[in-house]
Amino acid sequence: MSGRMTVPLQQPGANLPHKPHPFKVMAIYKFADLADAAELRAPLAAFCCGHAVKGTLILAREGLNGTVAGTPEAIDALHAFLMQDPLLAGRLEGAEVKFSFADELPFRRMKVRVKDEIVTLRAPQANPALRVGTYVAPADWNGLIARDDVVLVDTRNAYEVGLGTFARARDPQTQNFTQFKDYVARHLDPNRDRKVAMFCTGGIRCEKASSYLLARGFEEVFHLKGGILAYLETVPAEESLWRGECFVFDERVAVGHGLEPGEASLCRACRHPLTAADRAHPAYREGVSCPHCANESAKHAAAAERHRQVELAIRRGEAHLGDAASCAAEAGRERKRARAERSRDRTKATG
Repeated sequence: MSGRMTVPLQQPGANLPHKPHPFKVMAIYKFADLADAAELRAPLAAFCCGHAVKGTLILAREGLNGTVAGTPEAIDALHAFLMQDPLLAGRLEGAEVKFSFADELPFRRMKVRVKDEIVTLRAPQANPALRVGTYVAPADWNGLIARDDVVLVDTRNAYEVGLGTFARARDPQTQNFTQFKDYVARHLDPNRDRKVAMFCTGGIRCEKASSYLLARGFEEVFHLKGGILAYLETVPAEESLWRGECFVFDERVAVGHGLEPGEASLCRACRHPLTAADRAHPAYREGVSCPHCANESAKHAAAAERHRQVELAIRRGEAHLGDAASCAAEAGRERKRARAERSRDRTKATG
């Protein structure tokens, strides 16, 4: 069974209660035909830098994916730009968009990248623009995964699963999404596993994974619409089958029910998420090391110096320079591109 449905265009933050947090976070993805992804990078980066938006957006021929943050006004403006600007010609309409809030800006700089895929699986047969599994709304998810004939698979990486997952979910123990193909080959069988349900943070990985499983001969493939973030936002905590926190790829590290920032932190040496138990471990040194990298001494000196510099900058009240440099670089690339286009136009005119 497979089916595709269009996600209605959401009003920015329409489904969220008012929150006092000063920053708004937008997670967005859409599988769409963006053959001109390379040409879209510079104007999109310029718009984000001009509105002091920070985070990462990935462009590829197959679509757009990313998470960004800024003032509510800036994020609303970016959302409108992505949906309505003539450059994109409505190709991102119906994108999966999730809004949340934060007390501090969760990113330090703005990056717009052009890549081969918006989520890397390296499986050409997986094409969500053509075929995906059946979307399951968060309100219907509990009923599905409680069934004995459903195999429940967490498509995220092991360090993410370590912070939280659904009860009864299988952990593929992957270090990156491309390894998911190996997990399928070793542990799933379309003749045995008739019904497979998958989930991920925001929906993008399990959407692509569902396309891959269908291409491999699995018949009934389901995935959580909007991912864990949609589930945590809409399903009441007292009805939830989620256990722990959900890892997110920004300075919040994790969120819980209602998409409120969680308690997890991040090791600055190895970037592994840390629980309260990890921080209580003897190997934990703030900004320097944790139980997951305690034996990697080569990282510790660099991490300690980086932590010292950050602390000095905070005490001096200095702003982080990375974003200013990033925006300046983007502006420089845009000027260079414009000069190249003018040169080509002059060559055509005189040729």
